[in-house]
Amino acid sequence: MANVNDRKTAVILLDTREHTPEHERAVHLKIAERLACLLGCDQVLNALPGDINGRYYYLPTSTLVGPERYAALGIQSEADLFGGLVAQPYMATKAISHPLPADAVMPPGWTDGFARQASDALLRGYSVFSKADARRAVQLLLPEGPVRVKPVLATAGRGQCVITQAAELEPLLGEMDDSTLALYGLVLEEDLHDVETFSVGQVRVAGLTCSYHGIQHLTHDHQGMSVYGGSSLAVVRGGYDALLQLPLEEHLRLAINQAMVYEAAAEQHFPGFLASRRNYDIARGTTANGQVRSGVLEQSWRLGGASSAEMLALQAFASDPTLLRVKASTHEVFAQVSLPSDATLFYQGNDSELGQFSKYARIGQHEHSE
Repeated sequence: MANVNDRKTAVILLDTREHTPEHERAVHLKIAERLACLLGCDQVLNALPGDINGRYYYLPTSTLVGPERYAALGIQSEADLFGGLVAQPYMATKAISHPLPADAVMPPGWTDGFARQASDALLRGYSVFSKADARRAVQLLLPEGPVRVKPVLATAGRGQCVITQAAELEPLLGEMDDSTLALYGLVLEEDLHDVETFSVGQVRVAGLTCSYHGIQHLTHDHQGMSVYGGSSLAVVRGGYDALLQLPLEEHLRLAINQAMVYEAAAEQHFPGFLASRRNYDIARGTTANGQVRSGVLEQSWRLGGASSAEMLALQAFASDPTLLRVKASTHEVFAQVSLPSDATLFYQGNDSELGQFSKYARIGQHEHSE
């Protein structure tokens, strides 16, 4: 629990998006309530109060951009929010996961130092902030095999396309707005086959730190589309060093180390960066030349799909100081289902956009210190 001298007076749900679906809003409020319990807060607020001079803890719906702007709300360290804060819009996206081509357009605050330091954790690819640089990047990548074009504002793989010749890039570029491209960027990356995607993450709340590795599951929505269906996490009390003490297969150990390298580069090269919720997707697959590659696809320094499971793990560690490890999972089902006996419900209802939808989390397999 939070130290009484550092106790916040309220948790504020800070919705920074133009539109938040009904079910997400409900889930976010339940997560805010659990954060309030961990922090010893008296209340949860749905919006900024008229007086922002209190000691507030914030739950943003996206990574915040602009340290100076949010310092006015009292967000000055990771102890002030569940999520992250960066200096430039592209730093909140997968655009940081690759270097620029030589002599490319460079957005404000860009440093080649990040990609150099994180090179062992990255797949082969480029980030670009202009259409001309996109064309050059494709020419550099195509001789080694197909190229995956990845809009950085899309989530869950939406909007991605694999091309095998340079001409296939043109209709994709034709749909892109130049000013948006200049602000957020575009990723062009070697395409992998037989891909496995692992999650590595860490959350820090109320003096507690827990770290995890996990996998994501897919399900089908009411239109039959394959979509995110939840995550299964192995969670430990402590930092990544504690996570590496688990018996791990070598590809998982590599994924955790790559996430650590990526995160250390961000802390070194992005002034103003802070995050109490850190999540990294690491892909392992085979290139067109038959080589096995592993690398960080992107970061999530914000509230995410696995955060309901993260909350249950944090609360379990807060309640029992001898607890060292737990299994936690989150489940998204496009139906009104009968819940397992150990489920914690975060949403169940008829969402106006999704239809019947249920989201719940579970926790189990506790391991204590002797």
